[in-house]
Amino acid sequence: MGQINYYCHSIDTSISLKHAILGLFYRKLYTVDRYYHPEFERLLIKEVESGGYDIIQFEGLFVTPYLQAVRKVTKAKCIYRAHHIEYLVWERLSKQKNDPVKKLYLSMIAKRIKQYELKQFDQFHAIAVFTNQDKEAIQLHNQASIPVEILPVGLDLTRYQPDYRKTEFPSLFFLGAMDWMPNREGIEWFLENFSKEITDGDLRARFYVAGNDIPERFDDYEVVGKIFIHGEVDDALEFVNTKAIMIVPLLSGGGMRVKIVEGMAMQKCIISTSLGAEGINYIQGENILIANTPQEFYRAIKRCITDENYCKRIGLNARKLVEEQHDTHKITERLVSFYQRMLLA
Repeated sequence: MGQINYYCHSIDTSISLKHAILGLFYRKLYTVDRYYHPEFERLLIKEVESGGYDIIQFEGLFVTPYLQAVRKVTKAKCIYRAHHIEYLVWERLSKQKNDPVKKLYLSMIAKRIKQYELKQFDQFHAIAVFTNQDKEAIQLHNQASIPVEILPVGLDLTRYQPDYRKTEFPSLFFLGAMDWMPNREGIEWFLENFSKEITDGDLRARFYVAGNDIPERFDDYEVVGKIFIHGEVDDALEFVNTKAIMIVPLLSGGGMRVKIVEGMAMQKCIISTSLGAEGINYIQGENILIANTPQEFYRAIKRCITDENYCKRIGLNARKLVEEQHDTHKITERLVSFYQRMLLA
């Protein structure tokens, strides 16, 4: 493979409260349109015209505003890489809200995103997804019968070297981008339900929360020596290496959670909702623990913090699963084969 060249252009995608509200009545979809910038489009078109590309892959819904401009200047096959089904994320967020105003607002956004997203599916030559659930959701609305290929998350496993000698047992941890609403919602739900059990109850174990853009209100959950709100960490893999039990209390969202696959690669015992583990070919109780209610989380955590060998066994089996199904070299071979079929179509 030749050298990969990177071209970047900074775009301010910060959310304006004014536009977030008024955007419900704009012709363009504000949720997506804030990622559009004419200068980036100019640079993109310049590269496409001079690059002689056979395949152009669009990563996620937020770069789809550039599709029509790209197709005007190239005959390359345009592939859409769906990170998840965006409108389903917003629908699930809406269902989790008790506040009627927030519920209505999120449902209105979900409806507009759905209208936009479904139109995009038919504009590409093919679509790649991470999970079978996403494939089925797309095919349900895919009027043009665009090819849809499942290509799960792939990892370079040489980078993931677990060292159990560094692991603090028992300990719980969460690692995720806190600028993503489902992560904030999930970890807040978990802290509301379990902070007292972790600090003074039957589930006494240190709990570490790390991730970028953690809201200041999460500082209120911190308890000296018991619950730690870290914010962004310098070395995510080293952070994971030193903790024992990964908590993924995802209540909404979609797609495949890269952090779960990475946790499995690091031989972590993972307790997740079924939604959080969506798309991963797990076996409950063998390579992951699934919990969807406070009672199920309680039982899973209790078992894990009192049985270190059980945790180790779950983690070892998780690593085997990743080696079999998420090795980046195997996934890349499938991706290249997919591209070759598209070029021959």
